[in-house]
Amino acid sequence: MKLSLCIIVKNEEAALPKCIRSAKSIVDEIIVVDTGSTDKTIEIAKGLGAKVYQDEWKNDFSAARNEALKYVTGDWVLVLDADETLTSKIKSHIKQAIEMQEYLMINLLRYEVGANQSPHSMVSRLFRNHPDIKFSRPYHAIVDDSVLEILKKEPDWQIGHLSEVAILHQGYHKAVIEEQNKAIRAKAAMEAFIINHPNDPYVCSKLGGLYIETGKLKEGIELLQRGIASKQANIDLMYELHYHLGIGYTRAGDIRKAVSHYQAAIKQVVVPILKLGAYNNLGNLLKSLGDLQSAKSAYEMTIRIDPSFAVGHYNLGMTLKAMGKFTEAISSYQRAVQLNPKYAEAYQNLGVTWLKVGNQKASLAAFNKAISLHQKSNPSEANRLRQGLQEMGLLKT
Repeated sequence: MKLSLCIIVKNEEAALPKCIRSAKSIVDEIIVVDTGSTDKTIEIAKGLGAKVYQDEWKNDFSAARNEALKYVTGDWVLVLDADETLTSKIKSHIKQAIEMQEYLMINLLRYEVGANQSPHSMVSRLFRNHPDIKFSRPYHAIVDDSVLEILKKEPDWQIGHLSEVAILHQGYHKAVIEEQNKAIRAKAAMEAFIINHPNDPYVCSKLGGLYIETGKLKEGIELLQRGIASKQANIDLMYELHYHLGIGYTRAGDIRKAVSHYQAAIKQVVVPILKLGAYNNLGNLLKSLGDLQSAKSAYEMTIRIDPSFAVGHYNLGMTLKAMGKFTEAISSYQRAVQLNPKYAEAYQNLGVTWLKVGNQKASLAAFNKAISLHQKSNPSEANRLRQGLQEMGLLKT
């Protein structure tokens, strides 16, 4: 089976090389549609073997993606954004999956590098070059609508998914101004769409979530509730709507409602890895309410889902420390720093807990490591910690 990579770009000279190189060994052709770059994006894409086409930006990501599909000659299409890369481990799985005759589309697991909230999502980025598959929605363009229409007519097709992380998204590391422009473009496109589709649960979720992120809590919560009330959302969307409402009500200070929405999200029958953020955020809220046992259970679920989730181990350690279970807390902190050697907060709380059990030597070693790490990213915290240790007589002036 021949596989085509499709990317739409605008001024992506910095990110594009890594994106293309991550997938080049698995794809048979690379289609790049440029929507108005003024930097060296086009030159770089051609230099990496891509067929480059230009299309005027129409404030609609679906239009640009559908333009790219016009030039595809492969049997299957893989879609990436310039700030995404394909993982090495997924390549063999993709090769096997596209050889299976029953699949029309295969959902891929994406990991948000540096995300403060839910780090995983399922995205419809791998599908057959079927004449009726088209992107819809002006932002967060998806092929799901057209795929569902095909399935109604051709029910023998199946939708699959790969559970291994396939795509790494680096968008959270872009410059602040770029993030602001991206949010402005997203907002404009979705607000135009929702005027004529006021109850569309997908856009209610995406635009509602964007409103929450940008501080428009009332508007965001109203949209998310509207998406649920539409009763048109599939299971994945229901999870997302409840998850965003959990964030929204947390920021609005209504912790009880936030807890209820995270609990509702967790009840949805979705791939377990997608629930990681909901369990972690639920644990944070339960801990703030003083329900340490339930918080402990939530954090334990995060590391059951993903044993490499360093934040889960750290939060479990914090809860165990609050429960007076210092030996268990130390183990959790140690696991967190094994997984993330630059986890300053975990070293700091490991130092506190070692001190509570009377191991001053281990405590000082952990504190020194925390100070060293804080010095690079948060010098004021490094100074505060150093001064506190000096006042306690644990560190020489």
